[in-house]
Amino acid sequence: MNLLHQSLVFAVARFNANANRVNLNCNANPRNSKSFKDKKDESSRLEITQILKHFKMKTYKNIYKELYSKENILLAYKKATKGKSSRPDIKEFKKYLFKNLESLHQELKNQTYKPKPLKKFIIRDPKTRTIHKSDFKDRIIHHTLINILEPIYEKTFIHDSFANRKNKGTHKAIQRFDKFKRKVSKNGKLTNNPYNNNSVQGYLLKADIKHYFKTVDHSILLKILKRKIKDKKVIQLTNKILKNYGDIGMPLGNLTSQFFANLYLNELDYFIKHKLKIKFYIRYVDDFVILHPNKNILKEYQEAINSFLNNKLRLKLHPDKSKIQPLKNGTIFLGYKIFYHYKLLRKSNLRTFKERFNQNLRLCQNKSITFKKLIDSIIGWLGYSIHANTYFLRRQIISIINTISFLLIFSVKNTQFSTQILK
Repeated sequence: MNLLHQSLVFAVARFNANANRVNLNCNANPRNSKSFKDKKDESSRLEITQILKHFKMKTYKNIYKELYSKENILLAYKKATKGKSSRPDIKEFKKYLFKNLESLHQELKNQTYKPKPLKKFIIRDPKTRTIHKSDFKDRIIHHTLINILEPIYEKTFIHDSFANRKNKGTHKAIQRFDKFKRKVSKNGKLTNNPYNNNSVQGYLLKADIKHYFKTVDHSILLKILKRKIKDKKVIQLTNKILKNYGDIGMPLGNLTSQFFANLYLNELDYFIKHKLKIKFYIRYVDDFVILHPNKNILKEYQEAINSFLNNKLRLKLHPDKSKIQPLKNGTIFLGYKIFYHYKLLRKSNLRTFKERFNQNLRLCQNKSITFKKLIDSIIGWLGYSIHANTYFLRRQIISIINTISFLLIFSVKNTQFSTQILK
């Protein structure tokens, strides 16, 4: 019994008092192996992510067994269906749930798994993006892999990487930006321009990596993985998932792409924090900002970063979207136009919301959608807009909603209400 397996047994013994009844290795012997039906109740207690947190090893061997374990596959299925159970492809999968999960288990165990071709479609939000959607079975496989890799690598990510991580996100990144701008500008100390109350000291480098997801190099990514992951079967599965998109790059929309995007640029994070010793740095996927009192030092940083990206990761900064600018001018970051004393929403985001809101108002008036759906369509946006200076706009929206609510409650059935359009 190797060290990793011993550690797993020990971790499970502490995690589950009845560990002797749990078959982590999913033995082929039917007497020793429980069905997915039997394991359904167990899975909530026996999550692979919790087990792997017991490890403090620099490298990981023989972890493929945990990847294809029935506990991990069932956990992956639950994550893949969370909030999406009404979708037709998921309903179809559920018809023969335990048979389908068993099939995935065997495909992974025997290394016969082959992903289906990606489905391509375009969205506009408002920027045009090409999304490649994986088959539902493949999305379960993605979760089985990330369930194993995420706990290993999460502790290696820097504090100021905010995308696709627990307890992070855009709002935390904006809060961090606010903290940094105060430090760099010495709490809003003004320049020699007394006629503009936003003329605070300091500069920032706002940068973006050109065609990031399209240009991620598979060989470099696998090399990064191999430093810690010494299980060839895990590497082979990862390579198979990457190659399903092509010889280079990763598809937008996949869980694996989100995780590998962070892992790949973790190299850049370490270069910036440990080599260049930069304090005021924030990254969200491939967008990042660096704040500093000195413009010339930011120019040096920009050159060093571009050189590192070219030589080490085969990436480059976007020439049009990577600029040094004064803090007093404000900057667009994560959907907000941020000045020192206040924040605004981007005009494109505001325009898109108003168009959707007015459209949903008309649909609600015509009874094409319910009032609840109208409310659901704005809740997320209100949570996003509350972090900017949007008090009067939010008050207008709430006033419209209150008026409609009053009419629906107290008016005669089938009475139409007049739609109030947002200007």
